[in-house]
Amino acid sequence: MLAGCLLTPGKFASTLDIRKGGAFTYTYDGEIHLLALSKLAQMGQGAKTEETFTAFCADDDTFEQRDCTPEEEAEQRQAWDDGAAARLAKKDQEAAAMRAMLGGIDPADPAAAEELAARLRRQAGWSRVDYKGDGLFDVRFALSGKLDHDFVFPTLEGFPMANFFVTATRRQGGTVRIDAAGLVSPAGTNPFQAMMMGGMMAGAADEATRVAAEAGEGSVTPPVWPVTEGTFTVTTDGEILANNTDEGAATGARGKTLAWTINVRTKQAPTALIKID
Repeated sequence: MLAGCLLTPGKFASTLDIRKGGAFTYTYDGEIHLLALSKLAQMGQGAKTEETFTAFCADDDTFEQRDCTPEEEAEQRQAWDDGAAARLAKKDQEAAAMRAMLGGIDPADPAAAEELAARLRRQAGWSRVDYKGDGLFDVRFALSGKLDHDFVFPTLEGFPMANFFVTATRRQGGTVRIDAAGLVSPAGTNPFQAMMMGGMMAGAADEATRVAAEAGEGSVTPPVWPVTEGTFTVTTDGEILANNTDEGAATGARGKTLAWTINVRTKQAPTALIKID
């Protein structure tokens, strides 16, 4: 679930121009959130801290918490001590999984965000990648080519898992299917997913806060959904076979134009089918 919401658009303007024969240009200008990069770092730091032992006993009839006897506390403490190695191994395993998901970048490293920005600057198309803090990047991306293959945006070098904002898929018969599911906030298209994600993040923050408090380091603020607000525009001289805009295609100097305004209330992700051959 976290991987599926790892990248989230903020305020943006995105365009896709497709010509007959397959020539295309895609642009994205605006914000991209690497979801809660700084919060993940705080949680990661908290996860590295060993939890303190607390005995727990409950009444057999009412199930209400009660004081433990010295024997019960000693038994629970022994079980806790016996499980120390397993807990440490699990934490190391979780930290390794998070680093793998982030392409080897350790989110607990203060230089993690700039390392990611440097990676993006090396990739073709990224002309601006500025880190603004708290997982927010201000970017400018523009790439031209020919759609003799599928196109997806964004791609991150070294990331084994990343969700795409826009995909252009070639089909048999000379058509291209365009989907911009990643430009729409999960809060609008899937409230249940947003609720579960928020609960998971808040739960992780609560755990990190507890550990941080025991270490005298204060609390961890749970991450919030970034505000998604922008426009997606498709222009083409091909034949538009299907689309889900409110107004349909408009005709202009560049051929036909499809335009979507996207915000947190957007329920349907932009989609279109265009014949270019």
